Amino acid sequence: MSWKFLIEVAISLTFVLFIYLLLFTPLRTSRTWRATVTPLASIIGSGFLVVAPLLYFIVGDFAPLAMLLIVILAYMIGEAIRFNIIHEEPILQDKKKTMIHELETTSNLILSFAYVISVAFYLRLMSSFIMEGFFHKMPLVENIITTAVLLFIGINGFLRGLDRLENLEEYSVSVKLSVIAALLIGYLLHDVSIGFKIRGEIKPFTLETLQYLGGILLVVQGFETSKYIGHKYSPYERVRTMKLAQIISGLIYVTFILLALPLLYLLSGQKVDEAAIIGLSRHVSVILAYLLVMGAMMSQFSAAVADTIGAGGLLSVETRNRLTPRTGYLLVTLVAIVLVWSANIFEIITYASRAFAAYYLVQVIIALILARKKKMAGYQILFLINAVVLAFIVLMGKPVG
Repeated sequence: MSWKFLIEVAISLTFVLFIYLLLFTPLRTSRTWRATVTPLASIIGSGFLVVAPLLYFIVGDFAPLAMLLIVILAYMIGEAIRFNIIHEEPILQDKKKTMIHELETTSNLILSFAYVISVAFYLRLMSSFIMEGFFHKMPLVENIITTAVLLFIGINGFLRGLDRLENLEEYSVSVKLSVIAALLIGYLLHDVSIGFKIRGEIKPFTLETLQYLGGILLVVQGFETSKYIGHKYSPYERVRTMKLAQIISGLIYVTFILLALPLLYLLSGQKVDEAAIIGLSRHVSVILAYLLVMGAMMSQFSAAVADTIGAGGLLSVETRNRLTPRTGYLLVTLVAIVLVWSANIFEIITYASRAFAAYYLVQVIIALILARKKKMAGYQILFLINAVVLAFIVLMGKPVG
């Protein structure tokens, strides 16, 4: 039996097995799993498919180490969000306005803006994967497809609300996780078949390297969604499952970059491309390349719908219902269309990273204030470090391209 045939069979079986586990077993209805899936699905969303070529362009063979550092940074920032879930939420329930209320309002408005950018990013990436998977790259056509889907979401949300589209999320998450499991198995078997030979390059570490790394914080964004499902889960459930989601996603990210390393040398000398992972995956498996396209299409669409809902809802809340959620949905998609036609995919990634970094920075400041009031010295040091790093990303993050 040849390695190629074994890899194709293993990928197919892994995909089917995970689809079964995620959709047809008691795991699907587990309360802990459902609370974990919300942030997990966001963290390992579209960024998962662009992070390998991005990191290889920035640091070469040090890509797995860079990924590990980004994951650790995300976990540190997540600690601030978890701290706020426990210590800030009781304060927000008090109708008396305080500085904490004002900072929370500011962070919500920034998050709305970040979601607008990420909607443009998700759907532009989806269009790129469609063209790469079934045709060939045509930026103009990709922008037209993205615009059409954005108008579909915005108009549908304005006229009918987004409930119908939202139902696709549960199934798309299961497909996405199953594709990722198949991807990891495929790359593992490929690496075994070639003896895990690394033929890449080492790149110098400079200030610009840090600026590039700061510009891709978006790839591990999504853990903050645990903060906004308090209507379903208690604070301690959200804290526990958010930690679990970050640990699982961190292991997946670092493992994937490590397994992809023997193939990343093929990108040397090429322009960084958002759909490069599909080309690399064709060296592993024919089936895998098509699974990635299917998973990416479902993943990007559902993520865009989720962020449109989130942004529209936050805009409505923070404008005290002067802007209805339905109007917010339409506004979000119209601004996203402007972004799609005025920036390339890697500029969009950096804009989104800066916006999310600004949101996290405000959340960290809230956590720092609360930790100081409670005289929790260890947390104060942690949150101060977070604030410095996030301020650097907001001010200095650079796009790769």
